[in-house]
This record gives sequence, C-alpha cells and structure tokens, in this order.
Amino acid sequence: MTTTRTRPERSTADALAAPKQHLRNGARARAEANGPPLDAEDVQLYPRPPQVQKVPQRIRIIVDGIEIVNTFSALRICETHHAPTYYIPPSDILDGVLVPARLRGTFCEYKGRASYYDLKVGGMICPSAAWTYTHPCATFAKIAGCVAFYANQLDAAFVGDVRATAQPGGFYGGWVTPNLKGVVKGEKGTEHW
Repeated sequence: MTTTRTRPERSTADALAAPKQHLRNGARARAEANGPPLDAEDVQLYPRPPQVQKVPQRIRIIVDGIEIVNTFSALRICETHHAPTYYIPPSDILDGVLVPARLRGTFCEYKGRASYYDLKVGGMICPSAAWTYTHPCATFAKIAGCVAFYANQLDAAFVGDVRATAQPGGFYGGWVTPNLKGVVKGEKGTEHW
C-alpha cells in the first residue's frame, strides 16, 4: 500500500541526533549512554538450535522521523549463520504504532507460530513490518509477546551507537551490524543452510 508521508513532528535527522526519552521502564538515566560497544562475533559460531540472550546495548528504532523504540530491555536470538534478531518488550514500543496485520502467521520449528503487525507511524504504513510469538515453545518463553522488526521497513535501527541494516534476502529478520563476521544467511544460494 502506497502512503503519503506527512511532515513528522521531528525530522529523521533530529530523531537520530537526539533520542526522545519515552522509556516507560524507569531506565531514563541509563538512556544517556548506549551501553557497551559491540564485540566481534562470528555468525558461523552462533548456536543451533538458537538461543535467547539479553542485550546490554540500547536499542532504538526510528520510523517516519519518529522514535518508536528506545530501550535497554531487548532480547536477541542468535542462530548459526543468522544476524541476531532483536525482540522488544511491548511496553517499550510507542503506543498505537502496531496494528494486527492481515498476513496469516508463519511457523518456526524452534519458536512456534508467529503473528504479524503492520507498522503505522505518522503518514507511513509498513505492511507486516513486525512480528511476535504470543505463545512460543518453552525454550523461547522469554520472548513471549515481545516484538521483532524487519530493519528494511525502518528509517533506522540502532544497537548501541551502531546503525543496523537488514539481513540479506528479505525473509529473515536479523539486524546486521559491522561487528559480525562470517556469512550471514539470506542471499541467493544460502536460504536453506
């Protein structure tokens, strides 16, 4: 669906330079820093089956010039040959931006059934830009209800002070950061690794 961008309250440049302090989890003082720098990681050494990990860095998401996420409470899932996928507690997502999508759910052999959200921010509607596992398999209970976002649907996604890009291929939802080494799955010929 094509939408017309309306002029946001703040420009994307403003949102990138000066994050809005809308955290609802009492972490305002911590939001002044981005957390520790990202260590070098080899995606080929990530575990299989995947594992859930706490994220010590601040996660920020900007869409249509509006910061919709600013949190130190994210989790990530790391899996062999995948860029990490970041899951955000719903309480740390700007109210009203997630709208249940019409897309039917998908199924992951490890996490279970996912349902999707359209992202509605300012004058933008991004179809099926986010997903959640409402009732994941027991191993992934920590991500129940948390929301992951496709980086290619966002103006900007940050892990600490590092801007992330989308995992190649358009199917997987990992965020690629410069500290990652090895072959990240997603390009033609790597989909079924």
